[in-house]
Amino acid sequence: MTSVSETSKWLDAHYDPVANLYTFSSCIALADLHGDGENKLVVGDLGTGSCNMKLKVYRGTGLMSENTLLDLPTGLVSFLMDQHEPRTPAIAVASGPFIYVYKNLRPYFKFTLPPLEVNALEQDVWNQAREVTDVPLSVRSLRFLMLDPQDTEAFVNLHKAQPIRRQTVITCIGTLKKNMADEDAVSCLVIGTESKDVYILDPEAFTILSKMSLPSPPTQMDVTGQFDVEFRITVACRNGNIYILRRDSPKPKYCIELSSHPVGLVRMGKSVVVGCAQETLQGFTQKGKKLWTACLPAPVTTMGVMDLPTRGFQAVLVGLANCEVHLYRDKNLISTIKTPDVVTSICFGRYGREDGTLIMTTKGGGLIVKILKRTAVFDDRDSAPGPPLAQSIRLNIPKKTKLYVDQTMRERENAVAMHRAFQMDLSRLRLAAARAYVKALESSLTPMSSSLSEPLKMNAVVQGLGPSFKLTLNIQNTAACRPVMNLAISFLYDESLYSMKTAFFKIPLLVPGLNYPIDTFVECLSDKGISDIIKVFVLREGKSAPLLTAHINMPVSEGLVLN
Repeated sequence: MTSVSETSKWLDAHYDPVANLYTFSSCIALADLHGDGENKLVVGDLGTGSCNMKLKVYRGTGLMSENTLLDLPTGLVSFLMDQHEPRTPAIAVASGPFIYVYKNLRPYFKFTLPPLEVNALEQDVWNQAREVTDVPLSVRSLRFLMLDPQDTEAFVNLHKAQPIRRQTVITCIGTLKKNMADEDAVSCLVIGTESKDVYILDPEAFTILSKMSLPSPPTQMDVTGQFDVEFRITVACRNGNIYILRRDSPKPKYCIELSSHPVGLVRMGKSVVVGCAQETLQGFTQKGKKLWTACLPAPVTTMGVMDLPTRGFQAVLVGLANCEVHLYRDKNLISTIKTPDVVTSICFGRYGREDGTLIMTTKGGGLIVKILKRTAVFDDRDSAPGPPLAQSIRLNIPKKTKLYVDQTMRERENAVAMHRAFQMDLSRLRLAAARAYVKALESSLTPMSSSLSEPLKMNAVVQGLGPSFKLTLNIQNTAACRPVMNLAISFLYDESLYSMKTAFFKIPLLVPGLNYPIDTFVECLSDKGISDIIKVFVLREGKSAPLLTAHINMPVSEGLVLN
């Protein structure tokens, strides 16, 4: 499960390949649900995607409880709703347009997103359908409302008495401390919606405290700060950009434009680390200035933060599609963990009574739990500030010779004439290449046919040391659906140097897409260590011009000629 170099840092606490956990990093959390100092693992299981969606709670290595979810979860967080004792957090599960809040693992509250404003023209059409029952809708309206014209009347009669609504869904969820930065302080819920809005909810009354707008629907978010003081919400959106929202600003304050779509987003202190679809890891400041870029060996599947406050250590966990988890501190790779399957979700924190626990779920539904050893030490690579050491090594530059100086002076004095001569030679080279290419196409001297009716491709393989060689011709019909027939192959060679049993034979019907190998044997007649070219022609029955031609460079015979 782990590489040899990483065995000294992690303990393999638990591995269950058939745990049937299908989830993402946004639907996994660690929380002290009973206030006894023992953290539990809370997972929003996606099930099959259409059924068996459940809220599962793990204690140690076993399943403690599970609750059925009505819809597919998009995010899961734990947060404190009040100051009452004992301080037990609640679990908020975002699903569709709803947030289901669980207290003591029991359903406690259901919050519904406010409906969106309905288009006035759409509302007017449905009002007319409700008020004027004997007048049918226009053809344009019927086509707009339904794709099948024969079903439009029944659909309108069924829905015309119901008020029209426009509902959005939740795409991501997070938590924001309300007025204190303590670990056990009350937190607000922060939700991103498909309607390009971000809401901040009150933890007690579940009313909307603040609403902010984005240019694109959010997919991931990271929240820091306090609502009553100052906060920053870093949001990755579907248009491939990252926006930063601040207090008292209904629109984004900063924008980070990426070269590819983000697939992971975490915050490390005052910097933002983004995993991109082009297999790179990039670091930015809070204002969007790019700091560094690290290339990855495989696509990113998930990301998480490894935070050890007792050691003052922070790093980024990056799950990759090559069954590895990389640990980065800034752009330096400081550790690599091998996994038996591709990791889809990752979470680091206190589990049970162990502070340094790494929990991962895999693509096949497995559960992996690792514990960081207390003696583990991570050393940054290239951690010394300033330029690399190789930059201070002086290059051994040779001295300038008189010839070099003379050539430099000549190039300076005749720069225009030399450039024109170069361009003229380049144009002549292109013209000669074009003429040779046209001549090759007209005389069928290429190994690919230019005919639209018989599109063929041929390559040859020579096997053997000599004096006997096996010559294999691979012929393929590159047409989409048309077979080719009535073809033949002819060989042209030096008869004093080579001999073939059959220098002409017919080709069977060529089905499109299949490779047809044709074998023949060539006998070398000379013992002088020389070789020549054998020409292969593919001919059409009744025509003398070949469809294509191949020149085969025969190897020198290493065997003795037997008389």
